[in-house]
Amino acid sequence: IWCHLEQRHLQQTSSCLCVQGHFFDEYRIEGRDETNQILLELTTEQLSRALKSALTAASVKMKLTNKHTPCLTMEISMPVSSGRSRSVTHDVPITLIPPRFWSDYEEPPMPRYQVSICLPALKTLRHAVDRLKNLSNYLILSANNAGSFTVEVETDDVSVRTHFQDLENPVGGDCPASEQPDDPDYMVSARVDIRKFGQFLQAQQINPTKIVCNILESRAIHCFVLHDDMHLQYFLPVVVR
Repeated sequence: IWCHLEQRHLQQTSSCLCVQGHFFDEYRIEGRDETNQILLELTTEQLSRALKSALTAASVKMKLTNKHTPCLTMEISMPVSSGRSRSVTHDVPITLIPPRFWSDYEEPPMPRYQVSICLPALKTLRHAVDRLKNLSNYLILSANNAGSFTVEVETDDVSVRTHFQDLENPVGGDCPASEQPDDPDYMVSARVDIRKFGQFLQAQQINPTKIVCNILESRAIHCFVLHDDMHLQYFLPVVVR
């Protein structure tokens, strides 16, 4: 699942890899070629509205249909009440992506990050960032390979920084081999829109087991949110001074 947000030529991208067996008792996909893929676009607001009505459902069936326009149809069976069963159907309009455009939706290439660090608890980090929002529109994220991580705002009048120590620096994983600085205490930094980083911190709602932040000096920030049922990726646009 890919989500894109473009504003003023800065692209914020997130993706979610879901384990099918953790969400569906049965599933069948019949693609048009050997990759067995179907790519489609929809609005998250309409999908969210349909899923909210399924919170207390006994079962939910999702399928692609063609009802004057392509739809993702959700057939929701509600629990039996007073001997009567109820069902609700939602048709979420979609746009099918032709195979010739699939390359536009491929995962962006990951550069060789200089620092990879596990973030502190998002609730704690969010509290620190919320206190900085009134001081600046931009946030400086810094980390090193000795377990240190800081969030900082700088203005003409003040500089405020919050430190986190003794964090884990993961080795290997899904990221390309990093070009680490010779000095493990060297802080690698990148500047981001504080509101966009605040949106990323909403990932605390899924109770992740671990969050990894990768930084390439003044060029890229790439975060992994790890959960037993899914993996989320966020590519945050870096703001150049």
